[in-house]
Amino acid sequence: MTNSQRPYGNRRTPLPPAQSPAPGVPSPRTKSPHTRSPRGKQRDAFFDNAKYLAIVLVAVGHAWEPLKGDSRVLEAAYTVVYTFHMPAFIIISGFFSRSFDMRPDRLRRLITGVAVPYIVFETAYPLFRRVVDHTPEQEISLLDPWYLTWFLVALFVWRLTTPIWNAVRHPLPLALGIAMLASATPGIGDDLDLQRVLQFLPYFVLGLCMRPEHFHMVRRRSVRIAAVPVFAAALAFGWWAVPRMNTAWFYHRDAAQELGAPWWAGPVMVLAMFGCSLLLTACFFAWVPRRHMWFTALGAGTLYGYLLHGFVVKAGDYQGWFEHSVLHRPLGEIAVSVLAAAMVTLLCTAPVRRTFRFVMEPRMEWAFKRDAAEPARGRERQEKRETREKVSA
Repeated sequence: MTNSQRPYGNRRTPLPPAQSPAPGVPSPRTKSPHTRSPRGKQRDAFFDNAKYLAIVLVAVGHAWEPLKGDSRVLEAAYTVVYTFHMPAFIIISGFFSRSFDMRPDRLRRLITGVAVPYIVFETAYPLFRRVVDHTPEQEISLLDPWYLTWFLVALFVWRLTTPIWNAVRHPLPLALGIAMLASATPGIGDDLDLQRVLQFLPYFVLGLCMRPEHFHMVRRRSVRIAAVPVFAAALAFGWWAVPRMNTAWFYHRDAAQELGAPWWAGPVMVLAMFGCSLLLTACFFAWVPRRHMWFTALGAGTLYGYLLHGFVVKAGDYQGWFEHSVLHRPLGEIAVSVLAAAMVTLLCTAPVRRTFRFVMEPRMEWAFKRDAAEPARGRERQEKRETREKVSA
């Protein structure tokens, strides 16, 4: 999935600016005729489909968590899903962050689309637990990401460091080295969930290193066919590993010593998990439809679904919804999976996005100085649009 001549070099095909109607995870924009963004810019349906399907797997995986202890098959499926669903999402985020720099307008979008939602949801989740679970002792701490908000912290850090990764000669080996060191360093602690930030870093950097043709490579028919036995083998291995492996390795939130393993197991597991995650992510991308689907437009609202579905899952956990015996049977597990997929789909829809846009995409012009270069960039964008329209005509 890398350039064979310069796998991790910094000579890359330039991409459009990383702008997105969905905060945090930039929107794909290529010359695909399938869909158009609200601003008239064309989007590649493949990436919107991939983001939607990945976020569905995230929600389904969270719904499986209270149920998996009673089913070895479900635990195996949970293990396989957790091997690739977040890496796939992070790789896409990195791919469309390649042009990020410290330009004022992009920093403003990073603050309003990532930092502000983090503060809001990091406050909302503990308050929600106080009310629903009747736990008044639940503290609010912006330094200790709670449940899903770790991804916003990670994305903020990754995006800020993008210019560094674009400048160094071999960014991916460097990012892997940092992740390996982090996995053997329990002293990093829980502040800002830095273990996850550092251990998931290689996937973001890999996205920065990739080019469009790398995604085309895994979308060939031969890869789609080969993905079937690969996933079957992964499920079989997951079933075998259930009683033998600690699933906490898949969360990337602890050092090896914190999981009761020797320090050297951390770097080894980082490399092993990275290889397995890339293999299954490639298989996942191979199966993602390339054409416009009924759910393609929902790909622009995946961060809404990601952050909002946590309230539903946690409400079910607090209220004991998952304790009903019928849900711990095969038909009940299937029903929970379908309901979780439907729920996160609903949360990605346009009405939900309009309702919560004031939190997820606040304008906040009052908080920033006026960028003197913005009018010139606006004229340049307008000229480019007019040129494209003339060429297409």
